[in-house]
Amino acid sequence: MTDKCAFWNEYDSVAGHICYCELAAFNRPVNANFLKAIGCTPEKRVECMKSMEYVVGKGLVPEELPEPSAVSTVASTQVLSCDPPPEIARTIVGSSEKKAATAPTSLIMLALLAGAYIALGAVLFTIVTNDLSFYIGDGLSRLVGGISFSLGLILVILGGAELFTGNNLLAAGFLDKKITGRQVLTNWFWVYLFNFAGALLVVLLFYYSGLWKANDGGITARIVNIAAAKTSLTWSEAFFRGILCNWLVCLAVWIAAAGKDAISKILGIMIPIAAFVAAGFEHSIANMFFVPMGIMVKGSEIAQGLFAPALLQGITWQAFFINNLVPVTLGNIIGGVVFVAAAYWTCYLRPSTHRNVLTGGK
Repeated sequence: MTDKCAFWNEYDSVAGHICYCELAAFNRPVNANFLKAIGCTPEKRVECMKSMEYVVGKGLVPEELPEPSAVSTVASTQVLSCDPPPEIARTIVGSSEKKAATAPTSLIMLALLAGAYIALGAVLFTIVTNDLSFYIGDGLSRLVGGISFSLGLILVILGGAELFTGNNLLAAGFLDKKITGRQVLTNWFWVYLFNFAGALLVVLLFYYSGLWKANDGGITARIVNIAAAKTSLTWSEAFFRGILCNWLVCLAVWIAAAGKDAISKILGIMIPIAAFVAAGFEHSIANMFFVPMGIMVKGSEIAQGLFAPALLQGITWQAFFINNLVPVTLGNIIGGVVFVAAAYWTCYLRPSTHRNVLTGGK
């Protein structure tokens, strides 16, 4: 019975085999009619209790459940709008296994698309904010720009693509011993490389579209200002902004995994992404659009007429890689791996912690 029940969970951990009833472990509301409908008889509950008693030291499934009140009956029929954190953690580990097993051709194409999607979000951000601060001020302009930029991760999550910063969560699968370190690094390498290719593809398409010349050079000015600001950061500034950025980006991916519908996922993505953009944190894949786009337009007549030569000369490939991309990438890895993947794995999936969750700390 237990291997067919939707609420029975089993997995192998370093501490041995773990199995438990999700309804009992997480105190989810149930009623007799519901249990009868899924075939959860008193006899089968005794069987579950014995299995749980063997692995956690105490059975959590009672032999008899009280008749529900009207309130509990209604509550039990409601569908949760999002998964609880322990379930999200298991979802992320399962997703890690799938990502690690993705065929190379599919992985490359999905990574290319993700780089392009993030770049498209960056295009929208640039256009929307090129003169917005003159009308609503700097703070609100940052917020609106952040909401606009969230288009990129929405396309990645709902459209289906492989993004390096989000894939830093593969570390949870590694910690849970479901995938190897080599699989994690291989995925990161190819995804990062083709995210860059996808971003550069959008750079070329946007440049040759001529749309960056619009608004009397306002968009060009915005592009150059963004690129100049990013290439002028100190190494430590870029590094720590990268940590903060991917802490929020991976939380956005984490929350999206909890959502049961498209609207929930979109809102879960949009709020953390708007926060990181408004705060001015640094995202390595987004910067693969912002700085190369600045390099492309800095030689135009519009840019030459708007900016001093010294500022334009500072926007170079060397400055991009050394002052920005390298420290931001390292910061992104730490932000995603340490503050999200490792933190939540420790709280919900580490064997000793997992046992405490199931037994109520006993």
